[in-house]
Amino acid sequence: MPRWTPGDTLVLATHNPGKVREIEDLLRPFAVPVVAAGALGLPEPEETGLTFIANAELKARAAAEGSGKPSLADDS
Repeated sequence: MPRWTPGDTLVLATHNPGKVREIEDLLRPFAVPVVAAGALGLPEPEETGLTFIANAELKARAAAEGSGKPSLADDS
């Protein structure tokens, strides 16, 4: 799994524009460059987890594996 280091682009494991804006707003003070999984053409994984945490992990892993970049997911 890729690790984030300063200057790396972080993949937001979502196709939801509202969620992208929300996470971008949270990360803006830290100047973290981000790109959405949808903008990279990555598919949305099937949400088979039994909890929000499990589904967020599935999404983050899929985005990291598909992009080769570190990723962040929120499932709520």
